[in-house]
Amino acid sequence: MEQTHFKGWAKPGILPPGLASGVTVEPHETRDAISGHFRLFQLRDGHRFSTDDVLTAWYGTTWCPTAQAVLDLGSGIGTVGMICAWRLGGATFVTVEAQPVSIALARKSARYNGLTGRYEIREGDFRTPDILRPDEKFGLITGSPPYFPPAAGVKSEHPQKLACRFELRGTIADYCSTAARHLAPGGFFACVFPHEPAQLARVESAANHSGLVIVRKRPVIFREGDPPLIALFGLMRADDLPAWFRGQTWTEPDLVIRTRDGKIHPEYSAVKLAIGFPP
Repeated sequence: MEQTHFKGWAKPGILPPGLASGVTVEPHETRDAISGHFRLFQLRDGHRFSTDDVLTAWYGTTWCPTAQAVLDLGSGIGTVGMICAWRLGGATFVTVEAQPVSIALARKSARYNGLTGRYEIREGDFRTPDILRPDEKFGLITGSPPYFPPAAGVKSEHPQKLACRFELRGTIADYCSTAARHLAPGGFFACVFPHEPAQLARVESAANHSGLVIVRKRPVIFREGDPPLIALFGLMRADDLPAWFRGQTWTEPDLVIRTRDGKIHPEYSAVKLAIGFPP
């Protein structure tokens, strides 16, 4: 029996088929809480879902709550897609991921969560011309792209982690250009990227070259008093907006994850509740 409460918090949402779907948890895997009664399969020693993924899903579904068709680019193990699917119960999904190991985990999570009827997982590089048909359009597109060029920093030895952190299969420019081609009229593209000035400039350049407008941006501070390390971005096609609106971005107040004493910030607790996490 699935527990209805966790430390005083009532789990919201539907009860998925779970292990009755036939999936099993292998010794090298974990089955972790994601949204309400949904679970996410992950490698014990591989890439694990992050705050970046959680915030991307929350931001996209918050500012585009009526999407009927959703696309998640570079979907990895499915964190962003699964949270979005939990929040948008009537939407259909297409996710695109190139790593077979991540694909296998995402397929297990989709079965466990009862999503297979409306959640298509495609294996391949989203830059490949035939992975998405030209006529496929989506009201909401999400992406949590890697941040660093291959020559930057110390690379992880685990190939799954490597591809999630370094730009081995596309940059923010590729995410923006793909999103611009596949947004439905009035559609919304939500992504996350570093807030450091040089990285912000990359997002702005990618948007401009793709015909997108950053309509809103929210810096994220991981500990109160520190500078923002990442930001959430909401983009739309310039052609879908009035001419006078295309040159402006609404910068929202910083979202703080933890207070100075290390406790979860009250607003982030509310964010977690909104996506089916305990506060």
